Amino acid sequence: MPAPKVISVVTPCYNEQDNVGPCHEAVRAVFARELPGYDYEHVFCDNASTDATPGVLRELAARDPRVKVILNARNVGPFRSAFNAILATRGDACLLMLAADLQDPPELLPQMVRLWAEGNEVVFGVRKVREEGGLMRLTRRLYYWTVSKFADISIPQNTGEFQLVDRRVVEALRRCDDYYPYIRGLVANCGFRRTGVEYTWRARKRGFSKNRLYHLIDQGLNGLISFTNVPMRVCMATGFTVAGLSLLYAAFTVAYHLFVGGTAPPGIPTLITALFLFSGIQLFFFGVLGEYVSAIHAQVRKRPLVVERERINFDAEPAAPARAA
Repeated sequence: MPAPKVISVVTPCYNEQDNVGPCHEAVRAVFARELPGYDYEHVFCDNASTDATPGVLRELAARDPRVKVILNARNVGPFRSAFNAILATRGDACLLMLAADLQDPPELLPQMVRLWAEGNEVVFGVRKVREEGGLMRLTRRLYYWTVSKFADISIPQNTGEFQLVDRRVVEALRRCDDYYPYIRGLVANCGFRRTGVEYTWRARKRGFSKNRLYHLIDQGLNGLISFTNVPMRVCMATGFTVAGLSLLYAAFTVAYHLFVGGTAPPGIPTLITALFLFSGIQLFFFGVLGEYVSAIHAQVRKRPLVVERERINFDAEPAAPARAA
């Protein structure tokens, strides 16, 4: 009898002591109830939590051999940590990121597995409804639209890392040498046959999000500069436009004084306004250029993606398939 196929589930966490237990139980219940013919592994990657999260994960791993834990030596951010865990999975398919707070519903996993079994190498979740404030919802929608329209590849809108991908996609990701992996973009860059599943992105029930405004902006800028040159092209086009308008204004001024005459006004306010305008434009362009230069700088230094403190249960024998209680 052939061995059951294995599904890997990756959950990054940082100070989620109240959520990792319910997350583990939710995944276990889904496989026991709706996917009894599949085996699974649940890989938790802890980003150097300062609360009791590592202890809770050790307890879970001691009770359940399907639970595997990676403890990072320091906080490297959710994308680097999750990408490192994805590369450590061994399943025939991998759920790239199941948030510990369960805002992405694990109940959607059986449908995603069925679509994967039908031949789709990538099954991505589409956040059709978001249980969050209107301003944040609008901002996210605008950002996803911008990335989707301007990226060099086709990145589905309203899609995060809640995606089930085939083992071949994981092996393709393994060949990506990226210091700051924008995972959804890397998956889209791989290609393969894909389909989407709509769902409701739920509000967090326990704890609070560790992603502050700075982190969201940092992640958003990484997504923009990783797969498009549009910001640089916009800056270049704006520079040409401003330079052209300046030349036209200069030609108009010369012609006016040659053919109309008159005494030139002092023009001090005009000079001050122009100085601040062009200085602001230059600083903005330097900032955009700096984002690309800093990305190149970080990439060429070849620092480790993640420094791990410990791995738990990765050498354990595969567990028996989950069965309904």
